[in-house]
Amino acid sequence: MPSQETADPIIRPLEWHVPDDLASHYATNFVVQHTDAEFILSFFEIVPPIVVGSEEERRAQIEKIPSVRADCVARIIVSPQRLPDFLKAIQTNLEKFLSDHPNQSGG
Repeated sequence: MPSQETADPIIRPLEWHVPDDLASHYATNFVVQHTDAEFILSFFEIVPPIVVGSEEERRAQIEKIPSVRADCVARIIVSPQRLPDFLKAIQTNLEKFLSDHPNQSGG
């Protein structure tokens, strides 16, 4: 009888499910960090502050703002073993997008 470690795995198809109530967020910025065991991908949304008036008035309002808040809308942790698949999926989709939209830049 083959051991469990050497037996052929049983492959089952995945059924991708996104719950209807899962919130989607727009990420305007992201931070990538890593440890010895994982990559941490943090996605942030920045909502620009509202400034109104003439150019001089808007500039004066902006100069009074000490910082702009970036709210983390999602944090995903990926193992180093799975990160190459993630990067390949992102690259493949970016290439397809750019071929479908030739006037878009990739940067």
